[in-house]
Amino acid sequence: MRLLSLLVAAGLTLTSGLASADSLSIEGAHVRAVPPVSTTTAAFMQLHNAGDADRALVAASTPAARVAELHNHVDVDGVMQMRQVKAIPVPVGEGARLAPGGYHLMLIDLAVPLHEGDEVALSLTFDDGQTLEVAAPVRRIETMGHGMPEEKAEEMPEGKAEGMSHSAH
Repeated sequence: MRLLSLLVAAGLTLTSGLASADSLSIEGAHVRAVPPVSTTTAAFMQLHNAGDADRALVAASTPAARVAELHNHVDVDGVMQMRQVKAIPVPVGEGARLAPGGYHLMLIDLAVPLHEGDEVALSLTFDDGQTLEVAAPVRRIETMGHGMPEEKAEEMPEGKAEGMSHSAH
């Protein structure tokens, strides 16, 4: 209850998968359910920027993992590779989509196994110093067998889904 009181006093909203502060907001936040032996997972969401200046997500943290990093997938010689990035742009009027196969948050060295239905507290820091807190439910993400959701695989040029690689950082 004390956490909720502090968030209300700070002008923040904290609900499952939704948060907002001033001109930035988060919608649809969720964390990928992984097998209990896995020590990493990813978080996805939609970031909205209704302000008058472009923003960038520059850091993330969570008590659920020792490390939270900003990542993107890039095409390297026809093979998609996951790379850590310093910032995720959140343009005015557009925002940013964190989704499988694109920008996402990597949660590394999980503190405990995460189970479908659990909620993960995420703290997102932006380049203007704003911090948004969100409770992201853990849920299973259906894939086509390549670790990529069907909708994202359909957007990729033919042959790209087969060359996915998560080994490079």
